[in-house]
Amino acid sequence: MKCPFCSQENTRVIDSRPAEDNSSIRRRRLCDSCGKRFTTYEKIETIPIIVIKKDNNREPYDRSKIEDGILRACHKRPVPLKDISSVIDAIESDIFNREEREIDSSVIGEMVMDKLKDLDSVAYVRFASVYREFKDVNTFLSELKKMLDDK
Repeated sequence: MKCPFCSQENTRVIDSRPAEDNSSIRRRRLCDSCGKRFTTYEKIETIPIIVIKKDNNREPYDRSKIEDGILRACHKRPVPLKDISSVIDAIESDIFNREEREIDSSVIGEMVMDKLKDLDSVAYVRFASVYREFKDVNTFLSELKKMLDDK
């Protein structure tokens, strides 16, 4: 492992332990050349997933896009960050467990909506209004009515 400070390759592991999410290993390393310490994370390499967008363009899966959408939907809502992270982890796990190399963005959007419905109803409606591209108040009201009927 190359030292990020002096670029020498003679570093050694001084501590290893599971990371907080239990899906990676956190390693503390020491550079034998400059004496500085740094942290690396070792994670299982996954099969790259390609997302098929509405316009049929394809792009690599990007966790941060799901994260951004959920954070925007939960903005100024009383939703703990750890709950948001758990939802994102669950969605990502569902995506990778499908064992398909390509997935429609609409499938991911529906997964997000299902999880947000249980997390926070206002966040769900916010996300749905952008995701489903509500054109008018009637569309918005019909989605609210569906949500209320489900409860």
